[in-house]
Amino acid sequence: MFEWLFGKKDKDPGDQLYATIAGAARAEAFFTDIRVPDTMEGRFDLLVLHIYLVLDRLRGFGPESEQLRQALTDRFFSAMDATLREIGVGDLSVGKKVRKMAEAFFGRIQTYETAMEQGEGALAQALARNVFSSPTSTSALALAQWALRARQKLQVQSMTDFQTGKVTFE
Repeated sequence: MFEWLFGKKDKDPGDQLYATIAGAARAEAFFTDIRVPDTMEGRFDLLVLHIYLVLDRLRGFGPESEQLRQALTDRFFSAMDATLREIGVGDLSVGKKVRKMAEAFFGRIQTYETAMEQGEGALAQALARNVFSSPTSTSALALAQWALRARQKLQVQSMTDFQTGKVTFE
């Protein structure tokens, strides 16, 4: 409404990419076929896994992708802040909760990085602990196999695909 007065705000480069990732992480098949718990924690873990896969691929483009990697990470934390406020978390608690989410986010990113290097079994174990809260989850193997296929799919997509948010995981 007041764009004419204040000017149009430039869209953050991570916005469209984040929207695509968030949509992909909410695919019904994760909850029905793979049986990821349909809880806030389960949705958080799926979102982090998707973001990890994209951050991992963006590293492959070299220095020109660092701005997009940072924008995506910033957008994720902005969305987490907004979500907490939306569900009624008080202003005084939001910072503490976002800090906890940041620790979980960066911990999972590191765990998935290490597990990817070690292969499907290690990734399944990491996902069993983080997503399914069970060291023996049979669904974790299915999610690990999906993640490895998605990682391969992302490898053939261009930097332009990421910059415009036109990435696909399957």
